Amino acid sequence: MLINLSDVLSEHHKTIDKMISVEMTEFHASYGCFPLIEKEDAHIVVKHVKQRELLIEGQAKMVLEVPCDRCLEPVRVPFDLEFTKNVDLQESDDAQVDDLDEKNYIDGYNLDVDKLLYNEILIGWPMKILCSEDCKGICNVCGQNLNKGSCDCEDTSLDPRMSVI
Repeated sequence: MLINLSDVLSEHHKTIDKMISVEMTEFHASYGCFPLIEKEDAHIVVKHVKQRELLIEGQAKMVLEVPCDRCLEPVRVPFDLEFTKNVDLQESDDAQVDDLDEKNYIDGYNLDVDKLLYNEILIGWPMKILCSEDCKGICNVCGQNLNKGSCDCEDTSLDPRMSVI
């Protein structure tokens, strides 16, 4: 969903306060594609700060289905996004790269809400996603989910050459 920012940047500096429906249905990243199984409308507020500088505030709630890092069973991962962005439209692309703050969600006078939410999900992605704290994972030999049952594979995880250490 695109929001036109020309009213905020005009002489009258009207504030934009909208509930925007999230059009994203999947989260695509280099490590996989994950479906959005629940999503609520995003609340976006855009205010004029000075000259061509804007303050963007927003909240959104969504749930992604992501495989467990140990056993690969699907896990519901909630994302409660709440963010505040100061955007200077006069800043050059080189300065944005130097600040490590690329603003790919603004194109001319349009704010792409889905790209903004994508960036916030990427920033808030958990380090490890587990179906439970005591997840046993899968067998390295046969691929059996060890949470659902054991297997008859030989446990070769310990290297006898390391027993001295």
